[in-house]
Amino acid sequence: MFLEPYLDQQSQTGWIELVCGCMFSGKTEELLRRIRRVEIARQPAKIFKPKMDIRYAKAEVVSHNQTAMQAIPVRVSGEILEQAKGCQVIGIDEAQFFDTELPSVVNQLAHQGIRVIISGLDMDFEGKPFGVMPELMAIADFVTKVKAVCTRCGSPASFSFRLHQSEQQVLLGEKESYEPLCRRCFQQAMQKRHNLQ
Repeated sequence: MFLEPYLDQQSQTGWIELVCGCMFSGKTEELLRRIRRVEIARQPAKIFKPKMDIRYAKAEVVSHNQTAMQAIPVRVSGEILEQAKGCQVIGIDEAQFFDTELPSVVNQLAHQGIRVIISGLDMDFEGKPFGVMPELMAIADFVTKVKAVCTRCGSPASFSFRLHQSEQQVLLGEKESYEPLCRRCFQQAMQKRHNLQ
C-alpha cells in the first residue's frame, strides 16, 4: 500500500505519483483512496478528468466498483494549470487520453509544490505504450503498477484485451468491450484474432 511521504509545508516540495496498469486493475480506485486521505488531512484538492470520458458521469470520476468523487472535466491539460490555484493536491484520472502537454503541466504543478496523483492505462489494447503514459512514468517520483485478475486463468493480469475488432486506439468501454488478461492468455488471444483475419 502506498503511504504518503512526509510533506514539509515550509519547503513546499511537490511530487508526482503515477498509478498505472490494465483495465479493471483498480487504478481509479487507488486514485480515489489517496484523495480520500487528502480530504481527511483537510488539504485543498481537485480532481480532473478528460472531457471525453463520460462512461459513468460527466463531472465525476467513477471507479468500476462505482466509487465516485466530483471531478472537473477538461478538454486540454493546460486547463488544469488554470484551475489548480489554491490546491495542495491535484488528481488526474485517465491520463492516457490527455494531450502531449500533460507531462509539462504536471511538472509545473510539482515544481510549484503541489502533490500530483495520476492514474491511467499504461498500455493500449495491442499491448503498446499508451499516449503520454511512458513520459509520465519517466518523470514520476513514485510509480505504482497495479494488476487485475486474468479472466481466463486467474493469474495476475497486465493487459487489456479488446473484445471488438475495432482498430481505433481510443475506444471507451467497459466489460462488454475489454477483459484483463495475463501475458500468456493475451498472446494466445491476439494470435487467435490474427489467425481469424
